[in-house]
Amino acid sequence: MNTTAISQEKMPIPWARAICYSGYRENQHPNKQIYPSKSQIKEDLEIIVKHGFSYIRMYDAVIYPELVCQVIRENNFPLKLMLGPGLLSEVNNPNCAWNKTVFSDEELHQRAAQNDKRIENLIRIANTYSDIVFAVSVGNENTPTWGENTVSENRLIEFAKKLKSETGKIVTFNEGAREWKKLEKLAAYMDVICIHSYPLWYGLTLAEALEANKKDYEDIKNLYPTKQVLFSEIGWATVCLENTEMQKPEVNEENQQKYYQQLWDWTDKEKITAFVFEAFDEPWKGSDNPNEVEKHWGLYYENRTPKLMYRN
Repeated sequence: MNTTAISQEKMPIPWARAICYSGYRENQHPNKQIYPSKSQIKEDLEIIVKHGFSYIRMYDAVIYPELVCQVIRENNFPLKLMLGPGLLSEVNNPNCAWNKTVFSDEELHQRAAQNDKRIENLIRIANTYSDIVFAVSVGNENTPTWGENTVSENRLIEFAKKLKSETGKIVTFNEGAREWKKLEKLAAYMDVICIHSYPLWYGLTLAEALEANKKDYEDIKNLYPTKQVLFSEIGWATVCLENTEMQKPEVNEENQQKYYQQLWDWTDKEKITAFVFEAFDEPWKGSDNPNEVEKHWGLYYENRTPKLMYRN
């Protein structure tokens, strides 16, 4: 596998341990604009720093990441932030299994206008906290055939140009490895290619997982050999329902611990930055079923007690 096409010295993002951070606790919810407090954020970041992470990733350019930046600055935490805009769908997608809403042309126009405002807010935050925000994303999983928040490739290119010209930051897009195979036009505007790779969602076992991650990396690296490729989401859940694509017996804390040990043995050795998904469980996500898998990817429970990965 070719992991040395770009030398470490020339990589836009130097290698370091990285993690996705969305610390919504019980009764907090982004859609209700109920965000963690600064004291809660400080507690979270102390945990993240304790475990050796240098980069964090957040998804929405709202009040929450601004508070995170304030806490980082006030406490001199050794953390840098990759931040995205939290885009809404601008295209109806009938293939989305969980959201069958059909927006009118006028509603789609209004949603596009909201996305423009979100990009403007991202620019403002990135410039206000230029010492902390090291990379900006044009979006997150906005191109899959199954997706809820579909945005055209041309619009994402428009956002990339604007973010680059008005922030001067590293510009990327956070998307599944398989989707990147169809995004050659967008890739040309990227400083870094950020891929998502989830063996559990592929229906694989722990024994098969790392090779699947390596294949995703190799496929995209070979497709875009002049670009730095990193994982902006990669992880292992600890609880899931029976009726998912996942093999339920594989979903547990023991396998999460083994998976991350294998993953870091590889990514640390090859100096591949990998934002693990994620720091803390998020009870607001998914359905009302407490075993909904979207709630259970954290290395810590929602109450900030560690799972097996960090209990040993």
